Amino acid sequence: MTSGSTAPEREPTREFARFIATLDGGSLPRSVREHLQGALLDTLRVASLGERAPWSEWARALARDLGGRERSTVLFGGGRTDPERATFVNATYAGSLDADDVHVGAMLHPGCVVIPAALAVGEAAGATGREVIAAIAAGYETMIRIALAIQPTHFRRGFQSTATCGVFGAAAAAASLLARGADRETRIAGTLGLAASFSGGLTQFYHSGSTVKRIHAAHAAREGVHAAQLAAAGFDGPVDILEGRDGYARAYADGHDFSIALDGLGSRWRLLETAVKPHACSARVLSAIEAAATLAARHEVRWQDLSEVRVGIPAVIQGRLTSGSPSDLQAAQMSLPFCVAMALVRGGWTDAGVALGLDDFDGALADPRVRDLAKRIVCEPDPEAEQASTAESVGARVTLAVGTGERWSLFVPAPAGSASRPLALPDHRARFARELARRCEPAALEALLESVCTLESQPGVDDLLARLGEAR
Repeated sequence: MTSGSTAPEREPTREFARFIATLDGGSLPRSVREHLQGALLDTLRVASLGERAPWSEWARALARDLGGRERSTVLFGGGRTDPERATFVNATYAGSLDADDVHVGAMLHPGCVVIPAALAVGEAAGATGREVIAAIAAGYETMIRIALAIQPTHFRRGFQSTATCGVFGAAAAAASLLARGADRETRIAGTLGLAASFSGGLTQFYHSGSTVKRIHAAHAAREGVHAAQLAAAGFDGPVDILEGRDGYARAYADGHDFSIALDGLGSRWRLLETAVKPHACSARVLSAIEAAATLAARHEVRWQDLSEVRVGIPAVIQGRLTSGSPSDLQAAQMSLPFCVAMALVRGGWTDAGVALGLDDFDGALADPRVRDLAKRIVCEPDPEAEQASTAESVGARVTLAVGTGERWSLFVPAPAGSASRPLALPDHRARFARELARRCEPAALEALLESVCTLESQPGVDDLLARLGEAR
């Protein structure tokens, strides 16, 4: 990783703009189109869950209070407003539960930022389904790749990259739909230049709590859309903002390597490395939850009988994700010991699994059994977990011991839902249907599913968003 600027012959901002400007949804590989279909189903499923959270009502109320020209749909009966406010509310739904898709190496959640931005802007702009799919693909690749170029020092400096790099994902998606004409590429580069000045998001919440992370994705999504609308109005930003002497990489990281961002752009799809989550928590603790739940079910272990619980982890987790005494709901979702304790106390695990949702975490915070067990769980570096952990997933080894002296251990190199163990499209459809059945009658649900899964062939997003707006 380099500490200075990138080589003179590489112009990352321009190269991303060229990629975004020339991307055609009809030419995307089948694997990419199918992955994005799953991502759309998953993001909308999570948004349905998130719509019921208290902070989502705060976002809706604020949008209503601020007003806005009714050009974009707020999901699930929220009415209509302007693209920026619709993006903010819908991204709050999708990005506030920690149940959204994730790219582990980039340390961010792309779907909850990019998809709300693309849908809101696509609706307002009258874009075709194919154009919206291309915008989503552009947003995912741009956001993930820029983050990969500046990690891990970006994270070590205290930045939360869903918020900081998310502006580029939303800006790429929105500019893909708004920038037109012979100077399309330059306008997109200028949009990325604008978006960089709106980038922000710190990780002090890991230590002090608060609800700010609930809107990190929403802030990034709105600001990316704002940048694209400013560019459409005539404003622009530096077209060398990523690599410039006083540009983004220098300001936001101690080192960067833009070859990671640019190599294979348009041919190697980093979005295929994103994972979906079975639980509403940090992606880096999913393997530990799976290992603990599997051991407890396999050996019929009761939490009351546990004399020792040890979790072997890679070094990257140590510290921010290993506190056994979380201060609030957000901290609980980011605590490996607390998540493992929840899994062990809850029990009732089957081969199909049981998802840990936001309500489960909320209830567990008041459960002395979970809190006591979480404090006793030992997290320690494990060479096998270190070796297995990649840009796509984090492994973990869990060891359980009981008072009789029996001891069991299980290593999970990558959790279910990760790139090496992905969900198939029928799984995505089933998860989406289970959640949206709460809002839709069977016939309406089937029509909604069809609308999501055929978006790329639709003349626009109006039908999809009308159905989502009516799903209450």
